[in-house]
Amino acid sequence: MSVTLEPPRDLLDRPMSDLRISVTDRCNFRCTFCMPSDRAYKFLPKPQILSFEEVTRLARLFVGLGVEKIRLSGGEPLLRSEIEHLVASLVAIDGLKDLALTTNAYLLPRMAESLRRAGLGRVTVSLHSLDAATFGRINGLDLDLERVLAGIRAAVRAGLTPVKLNVVVMQGVNDHEVVDLARFGREQGCVVRFIEYMDVGTVNEWDPEKVVSAQQIVERVDAVFPLEPIAKVRPGDVANRYRYRDGGGELGVITSVTQPFCGDCSRVRLSAEGKLYTCLFAAGGHDLKTPLRDGASDDELLERIRAIWTRRADRYSEERTAALAAGRFVPAEKVEMFRIGG
Repeated sequence: MSVTLEPPRDLLDRPMSDLRISVTDRCNFRCTFCMPSDRAYKFLPKPQILSFEEVTRLARLFVGLGVEKIRLSGGEPLLRSEIEHLVASLVAIDGLKDLALTTNAYLLPRMAESLRRAGLGRVTVSLHSLDAATFGRINGLDLDLERVLAGIRAAVRAGLTPVKLNVVVMQGVNDHEVVDLARFGREQGCVVRFIEYMDVGTVNEWDPEKVVSAQQIVERVDAVFPLEPIAKVRPGDVANRYRYRDGGGELGVITSVTQPFCGDCSRVRLSAEGKLYTCLFAAGGHDLKTPLRDGASDDELLERIRAIWTRRADRYSEERTAALAAGRFVPAEKVEMFRIGG
């Protein structure tokens, strides 16, 4: 890069500090709120997916524009062959302060140690139930819960900590397990993050009646394990944090439906096929792969990324919540979560 640019801010004066990179749209689960249930679904062919070299080049440009944290996601990122090589390339980027990965943990028992050796800082595991039958229904393929729990234990042993456990809470599905999941996190030394059920994508047939509010979740846990709020580390952090009064760790709640946090959103997303998305709920993305492969210089790519961000005015969660309150919410077409991660 021959040009040093000031970190861009969008139309709502939000900086760009967090980059989510989807390395594949494929997944070995078919979770009902994320993936298409059709097992014959055609995922992206390999030539359409960014190579590790292309991902690293773009990541370096994003860091040059102010990104400090990168999270690898999918689909399921551990399905990407030799993902450890990408981890090693990313941690070598000057200025990057944090590299994490979100996974369903099914492959973690045999990969946790190699990921840590490559330089990965920590993992977040999607764990939506501790009941084998419920877990099998949610993942859509009746896959083994014990293998995921083994993956969590392997991550803790490898030092990919703090291990965070993401739990999407759905009324009538797994909401009765909130306290059990909190207890499990305490016992394992993991940070459980309860997530309000969101209308990400279109395959999940989202129903607001299935939303269990963060307030309800905190009240249920607090009744058994007393909690007290603690401050966020940074304004752009998505979870409201609580610690157990007895010193047993902490948990978080993500309130995208009942208390949207669009005003502090500093996240930008790069899909596996090289599109930049400025919102988890976006209808479309901005192509970076074509200019990248057509020979664009670093400076040209920087200017393109900067221009996209400075035009950003996304505030979908706030608009959705206001529409729900006014009784005029209408579902809209949005990119599916398995294409851009969570």
